[in-house]
Amino acid sequence: MEFSVDGTILLVSFLLIIGVITAKFSSRLGLPSLVLFIVVGMVLSQYIYYDNAMLTQLIGTFALIVILFEGGLQTKWPDIKKVYKPSLSLATLGVLATTIVIGVAAKYILGVSWLEGFLFGAIVGSTDAAAVFAALGNKNIKRKLTSTLEAESGTNDPMAIFLTVSLLQLIQNPETNPDVLVFDFFWQMGIGLLLGLLFGKTAVWVINNINLDSSGLYPVLSIALAVFTFGITSLFEASGLLAVYIMAVLLGNHDMTYRHSIVRFNEGFAWMMQMLMFILLGLLVFPNQLLDVIWEGILLSIILMIVARPVGVFLSLMFAKYNVKEKLFISWAGLKGAVPIVLATYPMVAGLKDSGLIFNVVFFVVFTSALIQGATIAPLAKYFKFSKGAKAEVPHSLELISIGKTKNEMMEIQIEDEASIIGEEIKDLPLPDDTLISAVIRKDSLITPTGDTILRAGDTLYILVHKAKREEIKKIIRQKEESEAENEQEKS
Repeated sequence: MEFSVDGTILLVSFLLIIGVITAKFSSRLGLPSLVLFIVVGMVLSQYIYYDNAMLTQLIGTFALIVILFEGGLQTKWPDIKKVYKPSLSLATLGVLATTIVIGVAAKYILGVSWLEGFLFGAIVGSTDAAAVFAALGNKNIKRKLTSTLEAESGTNDPMAIFLTVSLLQLIQNPETNPDVLVFDFFWQMGIGLLLGLLFGKTAVWVINNINLDSSGLYPVLSIALAVFTFGITSLFEASGLLAVYIMAVLLGNHDMTYRHSIVRFNEGFAWMMQMLMFILLGLLVFPNQLLDVIWEGILLSIILMIVARPVGVFLSLMFAKYNVKEKLFISWAGLKGAVPIVLATYPMVAGLKDSGLIFNVVFFVVFTSALIQGATIAPLAKYFKFSKGAKAEVPHSLELISIGKTKNEMMEIQIEDEASIIGEEIKDLPLPDDTLISAVIRKDSLITPTGDTILRAGDTLYILVHKAKREEIKKIIRQKEESEAENEQEKS
């Protein structure tokens, strides 16, 4: 079916509207939105012929950059810092163990070679950042667990990509030296990490020091820096996705001009890319072909969910401080999504003999995994008593759009429970000159501050301050009661 330019634009607008409505209903139905996006694509495949694996891979890779960047921006380093060791273990050892277990199963169930079986395992071995961020983003589940899953999903893609590419290379060139592959692994991870840190620091400096004529250009600059980070890192044959995630985490945990504009823009952009990517992936699949692998897909899905993933998790967290219930929850919440399906296009682009079989089974496994596991994460968290009820959302946000060319900015900072300023009046705070507390958010109320306003724990302060005084303000607001007690003891 052919479309004119106007017809194609109308179709895209229709798909986006359908995507937004689908996302709305997905939360009510308790299903991951990506499942419904894929269903939309599969329905449209009955009317639109689409089989361009290379274009899907290109769009999918760009979408992953946007999704990982948005997820990294909203990742809180204090939370990730506590769980980065087990998360990295899950992202490496966990993916490898899952690959081996499901690879052995695929060899016998699909009747393929050992290398092709492990290739299948590598493709479905990682959890998906888009699926995990979407599934956990609106649920108030125990922070230790959500931080672990988010950090794992943000950092395990490089391992899955490395294994997929390496196994493809071994299938096509059996004479490949394994030592070279080991070196490639450490090169990709190490250089990806270093460049992520470098570009993260550079991005912080650029965004905070460049004076653009329009506030709307700052979000565009942020995503441009993310894509640039991926491109340059990939030129060094290192992991661009890892670099993007590290860069985004570093950027998101520093003071940033136009933070709200940048975060909101990338949140919307990530949603749009998810819709486009999953609908395209649905278009790439022909439902009648899935029927040919339905029993193989069901069996491999069961093995992946209740054997391979738990083996990977329990091995990875053998020496970590997680109890059995927490390990079981992490095992079940290892959602599959865009990454495995994008990786499944690699054998197709490479012209592998069994690429069609692998793609269809991967799609089926991912779809059923996301459908079953994604729909039951919340009930399982409630059953294990990991859920803390409704997630508290920040009811207000405040940002000045006219400060790009000035040396002042609006800081948003929350008063912690042990802060020494709790109970004090604003007029008694030792604030620097030319500093103004413009608003106080207390629960759902916006308070206009005066000198007599008494500060309470949990208050969010919006402070107009000179950029050079940001760290001084942080120390004043976040100073703990204990530090004062220690100072008194030292004096005595």
